Amino acid sequence: MNVLVTGGAGFIGSTLADRLMARGDGVICLDSFDDFYAPSIKRRNIRDAGGHPRFVLVEGDIRDPDLMKDLARKYRIDVIIHSAARAGVRPSIQNPLLYEDVNIKGTMNILEFARSIKPQNLVFLSSSSVYGVNKKVPFSETDPVDHPISPYAATKKACELLCYTYHHLYGLNITCVRPFTVYGPRQRPEMAIHKFTHMIDLGEPIPMYGDGSSKRDYTYIDDLAEGILLALDRPLGYAVINLGEEATITLRDLIALIEKNLGRDATIRKMPDQPGDVPITFADITRARELLGYDPKVKIEEGISRFVQWYLENKTELVS
Repeated sequence: MNVLVTGGAGFIGSTLADRLMARGDGVICLDSFDDFYAPSIKRRNIRDAGGHPRFVLVEGDIRDPDLMKDLARKYRIDVIIHSAARAGVRPSIQNPLLYEDVNIKGTMNILEFARSIKPQNLVFLSSSSVYGVNKKVPFSETDPVDHPISPYAATKKACELLCYTYHHLYGLNITCVRPFTVYGPRQRPEMAIHKFTHMIDLGEPIPMYGDGSSKRDYTYIDDLAEGILLALDRPLGYAVINLGEEATITLRDLIALIEKNLGRDATIRKMPDQPGDVPITFADITRARELLGYDPKVKIEEGISRFVQWYLENKTELVS
C-alpha cells in the first residue's frame, strides 16, 4: 500500500512514515520544510528514512494545486494521512491569517486531491484544542465544539466540517482524529515537555503559565501512531475519534517528573495565564477502543523517562 503523508518530515509525520515502512508500506512524504521551527530538525527526522527504497520525499506546499496534480500523475496513492498544518495555539493568535491560509486552504487542496484520486481512506489530524474550555470531562466526541478559543482550534474545527462535506458529496472515507498533547522523541522544540527539558538541562528558568494547576492528557507518540494506523486501516465512512491516554497530570507534577528524570531542579518563572490556553484536556477514548481497538500503553511516567533519555542522547544535534 502506498501512503501519502503530508507533513511527513515533522514530529508525528516522520514517526508514522517509519512505522508504515516497517510494516511494508510505501511512503510519499510531502513537506514544505517551513521555518516554524528549524528545517534542519525535520531533515534529521527523515535522515534514516531517506535511504529506504519505499520512501519518496516530495518538497512542496499543500496549498499548491499544481504540485498535487503532479503527485497524482507520478504516484499511485492508496491512502492519505493529512498531518501537515501550521501548529500551535499561541502563535495562531499572533498570525491568524497564516493559520487560516495553511490549515484551511491547504486542507481544501488535499480534499480536492482526494476527490480526484479516490483513495481507500483519508485520516485527518485534527486537535483536542477544538474542545475549547469544555467544562464536561472527560471530553467526548459528542460534546459540542462550537466555541474554539484560538484561531488554530477554529481552523481545525473548520477542517473537520470540510472533511464531512467531502465525505457527503463524494463518498470519501475520512476519519478525523483528535490527538491530545502528543510528546516523545522528535517532539517539536517549542512544545512544553521538550522546551522544559532543554531549559532545565541548561539551568535556565522555565516559564510556568498560571499557578501550575492546569491539567493535560499527554499522549505518547507510539500510542498516537498506533491509533492513527488503526484508523487508516479501518475505513469508517466519516468519523471523529479522540486519541489520548485517558489520564491527566498537572503542570506542576509534569515539571517535577522532568526534574526527577534529568536529576536537576528547575528554576520556575511564574507567568500569567496565556490567551488561548485551557485549564484541562482529558480524552474519553471509548469510541477509539470500540471502533479501532485502540489501547494506549505508555503512562506519563514511562513516557517522560523515554523522552528524557532520547533528549540526552541527541541533545548535541538538537536545535533549540
